[in-house]
Amino acid sequence: MKHRFGDWEPVAVPPPRIPTLKEVAREAGVSTSAVSFALNNRPGVSAATRRRVIEVAERLGRGTGRGGGAATAERSRAIGMVLARPAGSLGVEAFFLQVVSGIQAGLAPHGHALVFQMVDDIEAECDLYRRWWAEGRVDGVIVVDPRVSDPRPDVLSVLGLPAVVVGAMDTPGAARPGSARTTPAPVLGSGRGARLSNLWADDAGAMDLIIHHLYELGHRRIAHMAGPPGLAHTARRIASLRATARRLGLDHTVSVTTDFTDRQGAKAARRLLSGAMRPTALICHNEVMAVAAAGVASERGLRIPHDVSVVSWEDSAICRTYHPRITALSREPGAFGLRAATEVLGLLAGSAPRFIQEPLPRLEPRESTAPPPKP
Repeated sequence: MKHRFGDWEPVAVPPPRIPTLKEVAREAGVSTSAVSFALNNRPGVSAATRRRVIEVAERLGRGTGRGGGAATAERSRAIGMVLARPAGSLGVEAFFLQVVSGIQAGLAPHGHALVFQMVDDIEAECDLYRRWWAEGRVDGVIVVDPRVSDPRPDVLSVLGLPAVVVGAMDTPGAARPGSARTTPAPVLGSGRGARLSNLWADDAGAMDLIIHHLYELGHRRIAHMAGPPGLAHTARRIASLRATARRLGLDHTVSVTTDFTDRQGAKAARRLLSGAMRPTALICHNEVMAVAAAGVASERGLRIPHDVSVVSWEDSAICRTYHPRITALSREPGAFGLRAATEVLGLLAGSAPRFIQEPLPRLEPRESTAPPPKP
């Protein structure tokens, strides 16, 4: 219904147009990321750049808050997660998918969504963090697959982006096996705004469980089908196998790296089972690779476990239903993801960063492991 006042009819007047970040950046001679950091008072730009950006923004009629209006503390209500892996590997590991399910279960009741994206490499992942934070797309991130010499903690700390790293990091001062289960985190990365927690598992302790189980059965030639090179947990598990082998006097242990998939698992198993000193036991990075290794053994006329024993680092329905059932490390990946979500929400609420050690998994001996064949 229209209202008339004499001969005058009111009409809607559109609000003044707010300049975009790109327009402010072009006028100030800086990047859009620098504009976002400056307007939202985040680390990442110099004081001189911050002053110049604010002056240009005010002259063009743009406020200094997140999103371009008046200063505001509003959040995106989203947590980011980036996976720098080949796209074909996403559906391979039941463990990873259950971790993601646990993260979503932890975020949803608090009104946060999980923003998930796959990229080609770590450099692209770091660029995505910068863009997400500059554009206000996420309030925090959950980081997976820690690398050897990982650049991501430094990038995240410089940005001041709250983050939980899932998996032990090779960081000076990081918690190590034998420390308290939950401890305050030292400053990770070089940025003054670092807000990084670390949720980690004891890979060395888990490898000890497997090696001692096989050793007590009588195995002396053990091969390890590990994950991709460059991942921190791959390096740690290989080092743990070597250290345990030295303690037990095992002279015939070897590790080969793969890419998580059944194809690479089968390739690694063929290489290992074709050697002159064929291993009597295989430790596989996940259940898919364990089944692939068992298939290769069958192709070569080897029986599981009479000729070769097989252990999976991850447990799933596959291990429990395959014949023979596969010995595996058992843990709760959904609970692992839930704890990651809880920790990142705690950082957003102002909690201090922490190192949180996961309980040591249980080894579930099944029919795929037995004493080795007699010479």
